[in-house]
Amino acid sequence: MKIYKALLNITPLILISAFICTSCSSRQDYKTIDGFTQGTTYHIVYQQPGADSLNAMIDSILMAVDNSLSVYNDSSLISRINRNEEVLADTLFVNVFNRSREIWELSKGSFDISAAPYFEVWGFGAGEKRDVTQPMIDSIRQFVGMDKVSLDSGRVVKSDPRVSLNVNAIAQGYTADVIAYAFDRLGIKNYLVEVGGEIFCRGVNARGNEWTVGLDKPVEGNMIQGEELQEIITLSGRGLATSGNYRKFIEENGQKYSHTIDPGTGYPVKQSLLSATVIAPDAMTADAYATWFMVVGLEKAKEVLAASPGIDAYLVYDKDGKFEVFYTDGIKIK
Repeated sequence: MKIYKALLNITPLILISAFICTSCSSRQDYKTIDGFTQGTTYHIVYQQPGADSLNAMIDSILMAVDNSLSVYNDSSLISRINRNEEVLADTLFVNVFNRSREIWELSKGSFDISAAPYFEVWGFGAGEKRDVTQPMIDSIRQFVGMDKVSLDSGRVVKSDPRVSLNVNAIAQGYTADVIAYAFDRLGIKNYLVEVGGEIFCRGVNARGNEWTVGLDKPVEGNMIQGEELQEIITLSGRGLATSGNYRKFIEENGQKYSHTIDPGTGYPVKQSLLSATVIAPDAMTADAYATWFMVVGLEKAKEVLAASPGIDAYLVYDKDGKFEVFYTDGIKIK
């Protein structure tokens, strides 16, 4: 069995969903911070005249999010919740949980942070892929669904102790939003925050132009960020996230299994949609919608977009073996 996953914890600023074109190093008042968090990388550029650094503030935010939401951290709040320990949810968890539940309802279950057990058996969690059978999927289905978990006075209440949560499909976007909010409160006008490929930016880059984001072409083997671009778009004052299946899949006995799992069936999706880039008022929403679109496919994604003011998308799909593109009017091609 071959497992292909983006090695985000090994190569910084290379294997991300969107390539960031900033050219900021030539301006002394634009500062850049790179690092690792939540099993992935982050890249932050911001304008701040003077010598003061915001590294300590950013580190504290990243640590707080990791301690709350990261399933890669055994002592995090979400890991303890998954072990059914008696804990009180913090503000970070509450915000992500509530927004996840809202989008679960909007998507009729296509976006579901309680679908973590499916990812485990298919080999996209901490363990190896198992020999998946329909009875196994049917058994897991009994404890998957946001209707089986709720918050009551800060405590997570499960109808079944086997309920397990994984917020990776929304947490990185939320992290970008939290850092962006901190920048806004400090009066920082120009910045770009990217966490695991999910972005929120405001203002302009060091050249005085809107930030530009390169979207990788969703071809198998395109594992290096920026090596082969599909499109370059401009972005400011909104969040962006990309989801795709071309970098994360498992191959077993000649069969490829996508890392996008349909919570309704428990099986990897088989869609013509190759990648979904979503732009929304915040990166958390963009992150969740990108996953939602990859689950439901091209036509349903178009329907959702038509009914969702403020949400834009750039969708790449396969049609008779060729790349085709659909994008909404709010996408600004450079």
